[in-house]
Amino acid sequence: MFVKVPGKADHMERRIITTELMEEDQKNDSHLRPQYLDDYIGQEKIKSTLKIYIDAAKSRGESLDHVLFYGPPGLGKTTLCGIIANEMGVNMKITSGPAIEKPGEMAAILNNLQEGDVLFVDEIHRLNRQVEEVLYPAMEDFAIDIMLGKDSAARSIRLDLPKFTLVGATTRAGLLTAPLRDRFGVVSRLEFYSTQDLMTIIRRSAEVLHVKIDERGAEELARRSRGTPRLANRLLKRVRDYAQVCHDGVITLQVANEALDLLDVDKYGLDQSDRNILLTMMNKFRGGPVGLDTLAAALGEDSGTLEEVYEPYLIKNGFIQRTPRGRVVTELARAHCGIPADAS
Repeated sequence: MFVKVPGKADHMERRIITTELMEEDQKNDSHLRPQYLDDYIGQEKIKSTLKIYIDAAKSRGESLDHVLFYGPPGLGKTTLCGIIANEMGVNMKITSGPAIEKPGEMAAILNNLQEGDVLFVDEIHRLNRQVEEVLYPAMEDFAIDIMLGKDSAARSIRLDLPKFTLVGATTRAGLLTAPLRDRFGVVSRLEFYSTQDLMTIIRRSAEVLHVKIDERGAEELARRSRGTPRLANRLLKRVRDYAQVCHDGVITLQVANEALDLLDVDKYGLDQSDRNILLTMMNKFRGGPVGLDTLAAALGEDSGTLEEVYEPYLIKNGFIQRTPRGRVVTELARAHCGIPADAS
């Protein structure tokens, strides 16, 4: 199931199983997001360490140390930032790396913060280098330097800032510059969720959305959600629609299977595009090895999209392998597509 996004190239069509934030995800977003650490499901290690740091900062009456969350999209980085602000009892200001183009804009945002506030910068790896330079003294000394005048009359003024907490989120931690990364006191990686955790999230979301769902229906949804809560909630909404129109509104195993098959999401969470990649490799290239550009040309896809959007999940779950000679399908992929090794 594809949805065209205005202004994007044709090859960047949106899939129902994309983990990127879509417009429909924002409608019930605030209701589905947990507000406090006790309500947050999964990521136990991060939760326990954050709780210690937050309690320690509150007991000393200080702001929390700067925090960096990194990991694939849809795992709860923005949600955790909101939880930090709620637990600390302060306000949260939200911005994103690409939105801040000039150093003056970052200086204005920092100057408007109150004591203890949380500033959340999404996609922080995409910050402009000049903007990043403003952040260094702000994070370390809670001050910014502003230049006034020009040429011989130019002079620098240091403005003191209130003690604040910067929370950065990135999907590409490797693209962060070393000086910026070193200024974060708490660095946490978010992992993919287990089926059990996703079932708990789905049941909680079903309560909020007033949807009836049984245990096996929740398990089936969780298994096909690629370990991502954002995708689990989106699939829940789509299956809810199907259950209300075609059945009695209760999501059972049968209803979940029918709805997800209609959406072309199989038991491993693969959609038609993923299966096309595997089938093309098996039918046209005898299972590989095949080069990325050759595979992209055979599929009519952009090689960058193939590498960044489709490949990570297929590699993570053992459907394809990267070798020096190119991509190769695995036995798991052959078994999943029902094509034996001697048939390709």
